[in-house]
Amino acid sequence: MATRTDAPTRREQILKEAARLFAERGFHGVGVDEIGAAVGISGPGLYRHFAGKDAMLAELLVGISDSLLTGAKRRLAEAEGVTGSGAGAEAVLDSLIEGHIDFALDDRPLITLHDRELDRLRDADRKMVRQLQRQYVELWVGVVREVYPAVAEPSARSAVHSVFGLLNSTPHLGRPGSLPGRAATAALLHRMARGAFAAVGEA
Repeated sequence: MATRTDAPTRREQILKEAARLFAERGFHGVGVDEIGAAVGISGPGLYRHFAGKDAMLAELLVGISDSLLTGAKRRLAEAEGVTGSGAGAEAVLDSLIEGHIDFALDDRPLITLHDRELDRLRDADRKMVRQLQRQYVELWVGVVREVYPAVAEPSARSAVHSVFGLLNSTPHLGRPGSLPGRAATAALLHRMARGAFAAVGEA
């Protein structure tokens, strides 16, 4: 999501503003008229793009889980052929961390939205989110165990969840202007993530 350089579609604009407003004021604290005003169309005009707020929420939460998984698979595919060596696996792990940091820094409202509003999804949509997330976790677990072969699968899985918790803490780091800068923050998060995995590998 954060790597796109082409102009967003109207649908994407609506989703971006909906995510921001839902994160700031809660799902029930935002009306369709306010979302429409944020993108310069009438509230009823939103129904040409979405069936309602529930549909927006579902697309946001299912969409980001799918995007993270798709991005991780792409990073693995790009590294195919070099992952047989320790250095190759290290590079893949660094790439996965970088991809998740991009999400954590550039899509902070979606993290807040997931934490607060996941239970509002229909059962089918919530199950889809969970399924995508499990696949994402297991992909990371496989790479972590390539880098640290002595780490048992349950320990690797716990480490992955812990690192996600660390990286997904960005909404609580303060306002963007109060941070040391995107590059410095990304570098710090990366070092902390690698440190966490190294600690598990040395245990």
